[in-house]
Amino acid sequence: MDQSKIDALRHSIIPDQLHWIGGKPEESQDGKSLVVTSPIDGKSLCSIADGSAADVDRAVANARAAFERGVWSRATPADRKKKLLKLADLIEARALELAVLGVRDNGTEIGMALKAEPLSAAGTFRYYAEAIDKVYGEIAPTGQDVLGLIHKEPLGVVGVIVPWNFPLMIGSWKIAPALAAGNSVVVKPPEIASLSLLEVARLATEAGIPDGVFNVVTGHGSVVGEALGLHMDVDCIAFTGSGRTGRRLLEYAARSNIKRVYLELGGKSPNIVFADAPNLDVAAKTSASGIFRNAGQVCVAGSRLLVQRNIYDAFVEKLLAVTAKMKVGDPLSLSTDIGAVSSETQLAQNLDFVSGAVAEGAKISVGGKRVLQETGGTYMQATIIENVTADMRIAREEVFGPVLAVMPFEAAEEAATLANATDYGLAAAVWTSNLATAHRMVRAVRAGVVHVNTYGGADITVPLGGFKQSGFGRDKSLHALEKYFDLKTAWIALS
Repeated sequence: MDQSKIDALRHSIIPDQLHWIGGKPEESQDGKSLVVTSPIDGKSLCSIADGSAADVDRAVANARAAFERGVWSRATPADRKKKLLKLADLIEARALELAVLGVRDNGTEIGMALKAEPLSAAGTFRYYAEAIDKVYGEIAPTGQDVLGLIHKEPLGVVGVIVPWNFPLMIGSWKIAPALAAGNSVVVKPPEIASLSLLEVARLATEAGIPDGVFNVVTGHGSVVGEALGLHMDVDCIAFTGSGRTGRRLLEYAARSNIKRVYLELGGKSPNIVFADAPNLDVAAKTSASGIFRNAGQVCVAGSRLLVQRNIYDAFVEKLLAVTAKMKVGDPLSLSTDIGAVSSETQLAQNLDFVSGAVAEGAKISVGGKRVLQETGGTYMQATIIENVTADMRIAREEVFGPVLAVMPFEAAEEAATLANATDYGLAAAVWTSNLATAHRMVRAVRAGVVHVNTYGGADITVPLGGFKQSGFGRDKSLHALEKYFDLKTAWIALS
């Protein structure tokens, strides 16, 4: 990656953005807009359309009309594959531009953003493009006088609501399989990070995806997201975000057309280090990355560190040494390890968690403060908190910031109990050289993804989703395709 190319893009003028409906930009029906503020320096980047229920109605009507015309829903799998592969190529060709655009919007450090956002999205579109012409229906095992056929048909209109931390990556996890299956989509990007998904919608039209199939309505979640959730002509909602919003979407489904709702609702993921971990230095470095990358704004972040007591002091010392070397700063600099917190609101929430932990008796071992305020941006120190007990708020609730709660444990049974002592169950990690311990812990920890001797890195080939209040939606892998199909039985009498 070339710093000079990044610097050339960082000051490019971003035009004011409109919705993308029916294959073209559209103003909000009431003419309202929102100012986009960069967390890098607190300056305005541009404006985006501030959508209303009327704008959602327009987008859904376009999506439904395209679906009923069959321009995409009844296109051959080979045709959909060709166009989705073209979209993947266009995203990859514009990868650096899209990454810088996204960083200016949400503050992710560029070294991570390039791989996690446009390059990941391109790979996701390719994966589902290649998969779709390999999905077969079924023939049921019936008697000789009957033919039972099981068809897989697209649902119709899929509403996609994504968070601000990785809008392009998480958006593609939902958009790509929904499109591959033949659905039309209406995407509601986060109001503080909409720019990259708007650009991808334009690229979808360039790739030949028919007008009305890929729509984007920007604006507040309380308005646009609610309108999607309550819409009688939306067949499915795929959502990643907070538990509070997820509950509302379930309510909206019940109040409207009983649409399907798939939820991924975050986590409070335990990272468990046993004394026999194969390499404590690697474990310390990976543990720091697992919580502090993207300023801790990662749904699977290892925000609880459980360390076996007989190595606790030594391991925490290693962790502190690694953390001390991590640079907080300009996310468009390749030398930065920890970028900006997404907004003033999120930063205030992070700091409130830290002060609350101290009030409950925990100890800040490093960090805990806002930094670089003179830049106008929203930055926070990497923060490690000790003397944490399982009943503290810092050990139970998702912070979504660069804040790590550390606790000791004696044996595997206690580690599993502590790991499961939250309402969440999205991800976890276990560090051990003992194969039996690894397998027992994988079974014992209630989480959708359990890493062993690593943290993160699970690719598109395996599902991501949680247990308990982390939700029940599964993104990634071939399993995700099933969410976007209806099953239809044809029962044919042959006698």
